[in-house]
Parts: sequence; C-alpha cells; structure tokens
Amino acid sequence: MDAENRAALSKVPEVTLLFWMIKILATTLGETGGDAVSMSMDLGYLVGTAIFAVLFVAAVAVQVSAKKFHPAIYWVTIIASTTVGTTLADYADRSLGIGYAGGALLLFALLVASLFTWYRTLGTVDVGSVNSPRSEIFYWVTIMFSQTLGTALGDWTADSAGFGYLGGAAIFGGLLAIVTVLRFTTRVSRTALFWAAFVLTRPLGAVVGDFLDKPASHGGLELGRYAASASLLGLIALLVLVFPQKPAARAH
Repeated sequence: MDAENRAALSKVPEVTLLFWMIKILATTLGETGGDAVSMSMDLGYLVGTAIFAVLFVAAVAVQVSAKKFHPAIYWVTIIASTTVGTTLADYADRSLGIGYAGGALLLFALLVASLFTWYRTLGTVDVGSVNSPRSEIFYWVTIMFSQTLGTALGDWTADSAGFGYLGGAAIFGGLLAIVTVLRFTTRVSRTALFWAAFVLTRPLGAVVGDFLDKPASHGGLELGRYAASASLLGLIALLVLVFPQKPAARAH
C-alpha cells in the first residue's frame, strides 16, 4: 500500500508545525483546565481525575468509532487526555505522597511499557499506522501516560528542582529545539523523535500553564485559570477551524 493510501486510512493528523502549535496550546490548556476543576472549584484531585477520565474515555470511544480522521474529534480527545493527565499526576504526586520524582519514574515506566507492548503486538509505534481500533487504543493509552508523565516532569522541574516556571519553559523548550535539530540533521528514527517531542511538549505546557495562572508572588502572571483556559480553548478552536489538517502518512 502506498503512502497516499496509508494517509487516507490514518486516524491521526499529519505531524507539521501546526500540529505542534496546537499540541502545546492543548497541553497548556490541560494544566489550566485541570487546575480550574481540581483547585479553583475545590473538587480535589481524585474527583477531578474521575470527571476527566470519564470525558477522556468518551472522547476515545468517539474517536475510535469514527470512520476517518476528524480534526475536531482528535483535538477534543487530546485535550481530554491532557486534563486527565494533569489531575492524575497531581493526585499521584501530592495525594499519594510519592512526590514528583516518584511519580515521574512510575509514569515513565508505564509509558515505556505501553510503547513496548504496542510495538511487540503490532510491530510499529509509528503514528501513521494508527488506522485500526487496536492501534488506536494503544495510541491513546500511550498518550495518556505521556501527558501524565509530562505534568509530573513539569512540576518537578519548576517546583522541586527550583527552576521556576520560566526556567522550566527554557529547559523543555531547549530540549525540543535539540529534537528539532536532530530531526533535520540526522537519520535518527523519526518515530522515536516524534514520541520524544510529544512527551516534552507536555511539561512545557505544564510550566507555561502554571506561569499564566499562578499568583505573581509565586512567579506567575495571575491571569486566572478560567480566563486562561477560555483563551487557550478559543485559540485552539480557531487554528483547527481555519487551517486544514491532513491525516498522517506512515514514516519511511
């Protein structure tokens, strides 16, 4: 089957600059939106996780049942994954008392296990191959773990490691820049670089989200979680509606 036919079957978007722009906005929204429910609404991390987990499972069900790639459905599912990742990571790190380091190590192990199982089962973890219910389930489980891991890494870097929100953004932005350079100057696996970038965009969004809504006394802009979330959601919707996206083709 040629690349054009593979693209037609794929249920996820082509990896372009637009994809990464929306992904970073979505992960930032996940941080502000997750915190708005668990903290601002005072529902707590466990209840917040339960709410977003239901929304995530429902979104995945719609995404998997769709016959072809739909940008709006895909990005709603991404947003659902990043909000549940925020509250789940906060619950593991804070409520369970295992700390940012413990939470990050646990989630990293789960992410690696998910990718390994996916590869052993279907022979590839390339996003261009996400064109069947089985591959989609593996894809969304892996994404959920990556979003949760990214939240823990972002909080660990900004808080425990003492780099602050801007310092954390600089670190993860720098790592993403390295991945980009490798993408264009080396023959390193494009699939491996994709997943590295996908994981790194989440802690970048986490620290940027915290920077937007945290009080000025804690180094933030104090924009408010509701206002920040609404602005991010509006910008994501604008990009999805205005700029067309094509389904991904399998990497060579």
